[in-house]
Amino acid sequence: MAPIPSGSPSITLSSHSMVSMSITLPSHLSRLKLPHKFPLSTFLSPCRRLHHHHHPPLSRRLLALQNSNRPTSPSTQTYDDYDEDESYGEVNKIIGSRPHHSRKPTMEYLIEWKDDHAPPWVPADFVAKDVVAEYETPWWTAAKKADATELRRILDASDGRDVDAVDRDGRTALHFVAGLGSDECIRILASVGADVNRKDAAGGLTPLHMATGYARPEATTALIEFGADPEIPDDRGRTPLDLAKEILAVTPQVQFGRRLALQNVIKVLEGAVYEYAEVEAVLEKRGKGENLEYLVKWRDGGENEWVKAGLIAQDLVSDFEAGLEYAEAQCVLGRRMGDDGKREFLVKWADIDEPTWEPEDNVDSDLIKEFEELQVQEALDVSAYAL
Repeated sequence: MAPIPSGSPSITLSSHSMVSMSITLPSHLSRLKLPHKFPLSTFLSPCRRLHHHHHPPLSRRLLALQNSNRPTSPSTQTYDDYDEDESYGEVNKIIGSRPHHSRKPTMEYLIEWKDDHAPPWVPADFVAKDVVAEYETPWWTAAKKADATELRRILDASDGRDVDAVDRDGRTALHFVAGLGSDECIRILASVGADVNRKDAAGGLTPLHMATGYARPEATTALIEFGADPEIPDDRGRTPLDLAKEILAVTPQVQFGRRLALQNVIKVLEGAVYEYAEVEAVLEKRGKGENLEYLVKWRDGGENEWVKAGLIAQDLVSDFEAGLEYAEAQCVLGRRMGDDGKREFLVKWADIDEPTWEPEDNVDSDLIKEFEELQVQEALDVSAYAL
């Protein structure tokens, strides 16, 4: 499996990340896609030991706040920030973490002392590297291997860890497991509050961009289920759907598995971004090429709208271009065999006085079904009456 790059603002795919699977894409022959209306590796920056003009640096020592008692629970207490003017204290361990609000992606840690000093929040740069490594290495190793068992074990340890901890590129564990395609790990992290829409600092990529770029349909589905927004753009203005289509366009035909996986990702994203509405007729057209649009009439009575050609079912466009006209059918009145041996139906129209015989292909299948069910019921009624 290809590793997830940690320093590049764009996603790079290799043949090692190919996914082999088969999918069936819907024909959408009589539907139009419309946008939903939404309310809609190193694990830390290089650390340095703390220096103070009264004392030499120590590998497991930091400045401490004095004269207060240590709180009992990191999740329910408020802690002071690190103060460079306080004296040293002996570090016992890290009991909490959170992203540090600075221009570069970094962390800060809640330090537990061996004496009675209260734990302060200390920036990662002021924590000895060995202390940070002891706390962080198991987490990032599990994330970069998509090790669900280990991630669950660490989270169950209740060590005050922020599930949205970031690496030097601003990526979280969720970014990595999404790129690796582990829907199980995604569900584990998202269920404890991981931010499914967090952007990294290397290109504004969300976990959904990572799953999309690496052609992971199951991971894409899991993220969508946990509320990932498929319309968030990266720093280049690309939504996950844009990214998937861009990668598919440059993926060679011989890479069949990857192309199928990307098509399945696109299918999932389109299902989240678009809804389907029934079109009654195409009325007019305007523009050319990429700007070609058709004026459509909705079956539900909505206001007529100009819609991009690529979003309209091809059979509707073909009928319009061939000069076929549409009328609203109310019901089917009769059935017969045509001269060509195919069935025809007598159709009553809403805006035409006289019913007309129409080939089966031109009649709504629901109207045919209603007519045939009515014929069966009438036959049963006649039989019951005769008895």
